[in-house]
Amino acid sequence: MKPPAFDYLRAETVGDVLDGLTQRGGDARVLAGGQSLMAMLNMRLAKPKLLIDIMRLKELRKIERQKNAVVIGAGVRQADLLAWPDLAEALPLVALALPWVGHMQTRSRGTICGSLAHADPSAEMPLSLLALGGEVMLRNGKRRRHIAAKDFFAGTMLTARADDELIEGISVPVIKGSRFAFREVARRHGDFAIVACAAMTTPTGVRLAVGGVADVPTARDWPRLEGTALDDALNGFAYELGARDDVHATARYRRDLVRMIGRDLIGEVQQ
Repeated sequence: MKPPAFDYLRAETVGDVLDGLTQRGGDARVLAGGQSLMAMLNMRLAKPKLLIDIMRLKELRKIERQKNAVVIGAGVRQADLLAWPDLAEALPLVALALPWVGHMQTRSRGTICGSLAHADPSAEMPLSLLALGGEVMLRNGKRRRHIAAKDFFAGTMLTARADDELIEGISVPVIKGSRFAFREVARRHGDFAIVACAAMTTPTGVRLAVGGVADVPTARDWPRLEGTALDDALNGFAYELGARDDVHATARYRRDLVRMIGRDLIGEVQQ
């Protein structure tokens, strides 16, 4: 299939983007890497009347190290962030998760913020941003606002972004002194995760974030747990996620993966 007809705007400034979103609202879509959007257009799952191309805006393609955070612009490709020299030191969890995002070819085009905008519950970048307590930076013609990752994802491919807002970038905290671990299970490397898990130590214990099970990535904080206490916590979390059977896996298999991977990762970061 091919997409229905739409207008195309090659934005020369951020103002062009904001004007297009203000005028067309829900009938406009922002094109960054296009790795998800183009497929949706071709299958007519998305039918915008205006496509706004932002990839020539240099101000949106910056990775900026700030005092306690890294700001990643809307145009930063996944491959660009993976090649950033400070990634492993500043954002070790993202460094662990990024190689699992698609394949080398898709990472060369796909953007970090595009993955967040798409809001697939099995995607690695929404999971990582949630685990780290990051924020999404939104902007329209009148104001800017920051929204925590835990409040940004509203459901499968649903977010808190208003129709007239551009995801300008994200702010990811630089967390010192924590240990991080990431793992996922998929049919093949680069496929959508059946279950993905990220674990990290916190000042009060440990955090486990899980993607691919609930409609949104979900995290839980616990004090330091071991033995049966850890098993009980993971079992309760696995059921709270509300896993469902689908063509990829059964709900029981997903719960088993949450228990197994969660125990392994928490053991790894608590060493």
